Amino acid sequence: MFVLSDAKHPMKIWTKDINCIEDSCVEQIKNLADLPFIHKWVACMPDVHTGKGMPIGGVIATKGVIIPNSVGVDIGCGMNFIDTDIDAADIKELKTGNGTGVQAIVGGFMRNIPVGTERYKKARPCASIDKAKEELDKYQMDEELIPLLDDGYFQVGTLGGGNHFVELQEDDKGKICIMIHSGSRHLGKKICDYFNKHAKRLNEMYYSEVPASTGLAFLPVDSSEGQRYIDWMNLAMDYAFENRAQMMDIAKNVVSDVVKKYLGRDVIFGEEINCHHNYAALENHFGENVWVHRKGANRARIGDKAVIPGAMGSYSYVVEGLGNLDSFTSSSHGAGRAYSRTKAMEKFSVEEVITDLKAQGVVLGKSRKSDVAEECRFAYKDIDEVMEQQKDLVRPIRKMKTIGVLKG
Repeated sequence: MFVLSDAKHPMKIWTKDINCIEDSCVEQIKNLADLPFIHKWVACMPDVHTGKGMPIGGVIATKGVIIPNSVGVDIGCGMNFIDTDIDAADIKELKTGNGTGVQAIVGGFMRNIPVGTERYKKARPCASIDKAKEELDKYQMDEELIPLLDDGYFQVGTLGGGNHFVELQEDDKGKICIMIHSGSRHLGKKICDYFNKHAKRLNEMYYSEVPASTGLAFLPVDSSEGQRYIDWMNLAMDYAFENRAQMMDIAKNVVSDVVKKYLGRDVIFGEEINCHHNYAALENHFGENVWVHRKGANRARIGDKAVIPGAMGSYSYVVEGLGNLDSFTSSSHGAGRAYSRTKAMEKFSVEEVITDLKAQGVVLGKSRKSDVAEECRFAYKDIDEVMEQQKDLVRPIRKMKTIGVLKG
């Protein structure tokens, strides 16, 4: 970790040095550090890279305000992980009517989990949306967002696109694991965009000293708009949690069916870890109650379990938090991009990526492969270097390798 001090507040950054961060990201970090309501300092995780307004991999604590773009458009995006008692070797060597055991499982993921903009044709049970409808008075002032509630019944349990995935993995004990990365789908984006517009309007009205060009328009938490954003944000977080949980149930059923049919036994699943890495929460740090914004960062209090994925075809980690106060008890949420999606597509060919995955024995489930380079492992930082840079934030307790992946 090193510290920059050429702004109103210090910037604590968990990378090797400033040269590890692109110039646009450094500018965003300094914009954060110049905000008048920052508590103590800005913290940046080792996977930090340029985002919209606030860098991804950034953590701030604010006094009295909340910033929609510092949570981001995929509110509640996060990870779900579960391990099993199944030997990975048995699945990789298994011959089925649909290829190997890994191919059969990835094929099952593809058939049963909608990806990209796909959704279910029939409404699905969704407790978070049911609860929102029971408490509709909390949301009625924002008429533009109300139709999203009914829409949510058709999207819960869907993956989305971009860097979201369902992975079949082999852990360091040779056992099969399942890992899911997804968020609040269309709901979170609409909430962020809607309240960011409100924040910009209010900031212009009251002549905020925060430049509009930074993309960091804020809402006072004691305002009607601030309270409504918090209500909607919490709804999106609950929805994202449930979205991942429903997909995990589907994935578990797929694995169980293959194992039962071809190995003749039941699967024993371990404890699920379901955690957010895009959100804001009221927490106490250094004696004050503040709004901690984690945009691409896990909470890592002492004993917290979290999941840190690398990249498709790379390694991932389950970790335990060490409660580092300098990071506002946070850690990275992944490896972090080394290339933007556009630059990755320019630099790496589809053939190169597919060949690399085959060489590693990774089964790819993806209907449209033309954009596969966006999410190749070469587009991301080395996850082991990232983990080395945050040894004071988390302790690795399990390491996993991709053997099959469903991508949008």
